[in-house]
Amino acid sequence: QVQFVESGGGLVQPGGSLRLSCAARGSLFRVYSMGWYRQAPGKQRDFIAGIGGSSGITSYADSVKGRFAISRDNSKNTLFLQMNSLKIEDTAVYYCNRWPNTASGSWGQGTQVTVSS
Repeated sequence: QVQFVESGGGLVQPGGSLRLSCAARGSLFRVYSMGWYRQAPGKQRDFIAGIGGSSGITSYADSVKGRFAISRDNSKNTLFLQMNSLKIEDTAVYYCNRWPNTASGSWGQGTQVTVSS
C-alpha cells in the first residue's frame, strides 16, 4: 500500500504563505489522482484540493479556491500545496492521500498548520 509523508507546516501570521510537501513511497504515484485534506480541532477531515494523475486537472474546495494551488512532481513522487493569503480558519492538520477514493491509499501523520497573530 502506498504511503505518504507530509511536511512543511508551521506557524504563520494571517495573510502569510506556506508550501506543503507530500512524499509518496511507491512506484505508481504518477498514475494516482492525489488530494490534500485537512482536519481542524473537533471537526471532520475535509477535502480541500485534488489533482489528476496524468491529466493534471485540479479541483478545489470553495474555502480555498483562489488562495491555494496544488501541484505535483511525478519525477520526485512528490505532491505540493502552495497556500497563500492564509486565514485563521485555515488552522488544521493537513494530510495528503489518494483522491477521491482515500480508502485506496493511506493516511500519514499529517503536518500542522497554525495561522495566528
